[in-house]
Amino acid sequence: HTIETGKFLDPARHFVVCANILGSHYGTTGPLHTNPQTGTPYYRDFPPFTIRDIVRAHILLADALGIGRIGALVGSSVGGFQAVEWAVTEPQRIGKLVLIATSAKASPWSIAIDETQRMAIEADRTFGEPRDDAGMAGLAAARAIGLLTYRGSLGYNLTQQDREELPAVHRASSYQQYQGEKLCRRYNAYSYYAILNAFDTHDAGRGRGGVAAALSRIAARTIVVGITTDIIFTPTEMRDLQGMIAGSVYHEIDSPFGHDGFLVEHEQLNDILRPFMNNE
Repeated sequence: HTIETGKFLDPARHFVVCANILGSHYGTTGPLHTNPQTGTPYYRDFPPFTIRDIVRAHILLADALGIGRIGALVGSSVGGFQAVEWAVTEPQRIGKLVLIATSAKASPWSIAIDETQRMAIEADRTFGEPRDDAGMAGLAAARAIGLLTYRGSLGYNLTQQDREELPAVHRASSYQQYQGEKLCRRYNAYSYYAILNAFDTHDAGRGRGGVAAALSRIAARTIVVGITTDIIFTPTEMRDLQGMIAGSVYHEIDSPFGHDGFLVEHEQLNDILRPFMNNE
């Protein structure tokens, strides 16, 4: 509902490129790929990588596609980590920068969330076994933990109320089970674990004199979008981010769905970003 005619990412106006990331289950080299030194999949031996490494891979892709200047770089959540890093690394390449529910540095709170998910995966005794489906019970639990932080209490209380007074299975319980099982059908624990580690490396200011100094490099026209009930990247943190990027503006999505608000409130997001993208 954001990449279509009349929306803020209108294919009639923009050539849209969306690539998966290093370590991913969806094609880019990751833990299930073959280690050329052993002839077997990497699994837990996949080399550690950072947000900067992910961005370097995207830069190589842009170069290979012959894209010199990027009209707009759009990133939400961890995609926003990458967008911040790229805009700092190649400031003259980026025309506009859209940062949605994200940050310039992984916070202790977000790292703690990731560590709790890693603990869930590590508690699965099959994690570490040399097979693609190792750690699946742990992955399901990790996903359920993550969902609590994506939606928050308002989102759950709005959508997961029981329809009976004393149900055999609570609606919220079945939702957690379903979402964990759903991820296991399309992902693997090794990639999830490795990418969580990469998330925690995010620090645009590392080796650059700190976050404020790094963000001062950004030359793109920038919009920062927060969400009223986001408990991962709070509105206060989002306003602080906007305050460190010269000439940027701040807008806010009003939603009970927490961090997931940008995935739910399509109309609000389009209304905020369409004028920015179209220079209105």
